[in-house]
Amino acid sequence: MLMIHLLGLAMGVGTSFAFMFLGIAESKMEKEERMKFALNSFALSRMGHIGLTMLIISGLYLITPFWGSLASMPLLIAKLILVLTLSISVSLATVYTRKARKGDVAGNLKTIASLGKVTLLSGIAIVVLAVLIFG
Repeated sequence: MLMIHLLGLAMGVGTSFAFMFLGIAESKMEKEERMKFALNSFALSRMGHIGLTMLIISGLYLITPFWGSLASMPLLIAKLILVLTLSISVSLATVYTRKARKGDVAGNLKTIASLGKVTLLSGIAIVVLAVLIFG
């Protein structure tokens, strides 16, 4: 399960980093080209969804021995809250991605970019807390 968890981590957090670098590339493009590129790059989000799913399923299994002592582990509680934050951010980004594909691309891209920052920071914070708790 730990291997599945680490593979999910690579896929999930890796997707956030990939979108960050794609955003840098987009910033150097003309507006029309940038929107088309952004819409096409959303195909990468599927990898992030799969990684997040793997993380949550394997994480629930791996955390089983700690449920009894959860109340005395504030860093673990913080990590779980961040996982919830990450899941909500990814879900909202998915909703705005669908809206962007159907119409208002420019407006939705700004919202997606903001959510992407939350997602990346949440992912990094989760990894840091996991190392502090279990490392």
